[in-house]
Amino acid sequence: QVQLTESGGASVQPGGSLRLSCVLSGYTMDYYFIGWFRQAPGKEREGVSCISPIDSSTYYADSVKGRFTISRDSDIDTAYLQMDDRKPEETGVYYCGAAPWSSGTAKHRYPGDCGDWGQGTQINVAS
Repeated sequence: QVQLTESGGASVQPGGSLRLSCVLSGYTMDYYFIGWFRQAPGKEREGVSCISPIDSSTYYADSVKGRFTISRDSDIDTAYLQMDDRKPEETGVYYCGAAPWSSGTAKHRYPGDCGDWGQGTQINVAS
């Protein structure tokens, strides 16, 4: 059974930076899409980013392009989300997600379709 553990949530000022980590346990990350989702208070969960296990192609929601960077280190089964230039409306719970890839299926996924998520980590963006 795949387990995901997020960490790195904190309070940050607008314009600041933060990096989240996600550790996948139970299976190797080599054949899993890894994605990040977030849910602001009173809003639906949205996909933020996704990275392919095949060629490490990355995809981002329009709202975070140019400010967020997703990456993965399969040697330690850990993925990251580097977030720069944070905005107050980005306060919320951030979740890591994972979906297995199998031969013959799509090699890329969009952020909203990047797996089932973990427990989440809280981020507050405020002055």
